[in-house]
Amino acid sequence: MSAGRERLVAGYPESLTEQAFHYCPGCTHGIAHRLVAEALDALGLRERTIGVASVGCSVFAYNYFNCDMQQAAHGRAPAVATGIKRVLPDAVVFTYQGDGDLASIGTAEIVHAAARGENITVIFINNTNYGMTGGQMAPTTLIGQKTTTTPLGRVAENNGYPIRMAEMLATLDGPAYIARVSLHNAQAVVQAGRSIKKAFQAQLERAGFSMVEVLSTCPTNWGMTPVKALEHLEKVVAEYYRVGVLVDRTKEVAG
Repeated sequence: MSAGRERLVAGYPESLTEQAFHYCPGCTHGIAHRLVAEALDALGLRERTIGVASVGCSVFAYNYFNCDMQQAAHGRAPAVATGIKRVLPDAVVFTYQGDGDLASIGTAEIVHAAARGENITVIFINNTNYGMTGGQMAPTTLIGQKTTTTPLGRVAENNGYPIRMAEMLATLDGPAYIARVSLHNAQAVVQAGRSIKKAFQAQLERAGFSMVEVLSTCPTNWGMTPVKALEHLEKVVAEYYRVGVLVDRTKEVAG
């Protein structure tokens, strides 16, 4: 049996290492990692892929993806990915960013990368809080949601409203593909995998900027069991952040 076939039988896509994830029990970052890896494998992209890890829970993504990786400063992953893609236009370049990274300190970088139509793929994990640093309020934190910096719940009058990043970027002319998916059950995970694959396909077509916003759980900072967190993701988070395709200027992808 070939080495690649042995890894598949063992449950590891070629584009994932066998390093155990450090994420909290019930966190769906690991599922998102696997979906990215499966998309790279399905499209035969591993050898030409360069990933850019952000700062946050995903900071150790370079330990898990079996491809070339580059670490970026907090929020600057789209800028770093832009530089890599322009120097190496035949490489497949993606960023993996959380909401505290992309939607807060990195707002300018993601908006202008999208506006320029940079031919990169962004995997945006939205778990409605700053997961790594203790669960503070993020730009995506829901109204009424309790965090370490909003112990009584987010109040619009004081904190503003949650930002729907996918909708905001969809108003621009640069994006070729923008979708929002969720990881609350098996069916949703399958659909998420299809969207991530299509986002990479957009890059292969040189169609422009692509992003998949992935609604993800954070049981530890939400103060929930993993099961309750999945229910909350489906019934509360996905009610505000509606899943679906917002922009699609790509060709049809089989599978």
